[in-house]
Amino acid sequence: MPLYETVMQEKPPVVLDIGTAYTKLGFAAEAYPRKIIPSEVILSSNGQTKALLQYETISGLYDQFVDFLQMIFFKHLLVIPKERKIVIVENVFGQTVLRETLARVLFRHFEVSSIMFVPLHMSALATLAVPSGVVVDIGYTETTVMPVYSRVQIMQAFQDQAYGGRAIHAEIKRQLLEEGVNEKHLTDAILEDIKVRTCFVTNLERAKAYRNGQTPEAPPSLEYPINGQEIITIPGKLRETVFEIMFEENNDRDSLPHLILRAIIKSPVDVRRSLIESIFIVGGSAIIMGLLSRLRAEMQYLVEKDEEYKNKLCGDIKFKFHKTIGRENFTAWLGGSLCGGTDLIQTHSLTKEAYVKNDRVPDWINLTDKRSTG
Repeated sequence: MPLYETVMQEKPPVVLDIGTAYTKLGFAAEAYPRKIIPSEVILSSNGQTKALLQYETISGLYDQFVDFLQMIFFKHLLVIPKERKIVIVENVFGQTVLRETLARVLFRHFEVSSIMFVPLHMSALATLAVPSGVVVDIGYTETTVMPVYSRVQIMQAFQDQAYGGRAIHAEIKRQLLEEGVNEKHLTDAILEDIKVRTCFVTNLERAKAYRNGQTPEAPPSLEYPINGQEIITIPGKLRETVFEIMFEENNDRDSLPHLILRAIIKSPVDVRRSLIESIFIVGGSAIIMGLLSRLRAEMQYLVEKDEEYKNKLCGDIKFKFHKTIGRENFTAWLGGSLCGGTDLIQTHSLTKEAYVKNDRVPDWINLTDKRSTG
């Protein structure tokens, strides 16, 4: 059945990708999200603004989800949730309490008809229409690496580290404070804008020079206006070094190139060649200029000098990276949009009736759920 026929027979499902910093929202079968909004909620109890995923109690989290989803449905999307199916893009290693609470809010409070949970890494890979690859999601609080082969996630090879957009913001702020910039100007929104507009990933040769204590000639500094009232200077060294926290050499070997290589060598031997030639970088911090070329050069360098990688990735190694369809920051949402516009929404969704009967969301690690579906 053609995609447009599947969608037009009923109102298109709502697709949500709720991240720590930003939430992407829109409708299935669309090429772009309708809105990208901060994952913040204005509490109806006191009018204060709070990060959505920061909570003290489960009941408090429930109330925050209610306020947040009410804003999405009735302010941004202008839909009646009872009449819609929902697609949720999620990290399979995310907190169970968030998943359960979100489902309870959608089913109990908004009375949606069904929810389909789509794994983030599988969703991103679906936009390329390829069955295998290493999906690297550089998010706000963490970076995750998931190998996928023949549309199956290789769970034992999953890797993650607690660096992402927030760590980059902290490094920008640290260097600007050392330059004497007033801290009151360095809000999260300003730091995000500075990162996107002025920073880039330097090449491997210059990075080696910085590691060896050398001081190569820095790129030009830039003047950055703050709210049209004050101008601060962004040093050239800051512009090309803030992303080095993702490439730092240490004894733990937990830099981004090491994470990707470790995920590949922890995968079965007969799938490694496919993974090497299909690496996909997504996430908000993946937009930065120079990231892919630096990753390719750094990984090639590590394979040539490191005996472990050389022995386990034998042969002529050439890493290949995919380009995203659209922008990197909403690639996972786009995959959810594609899934929601096909017959998968009918066969892989959790219905309201099934949820009310069991009062929980089926989980892939639960043996009871695996027996019932096996």
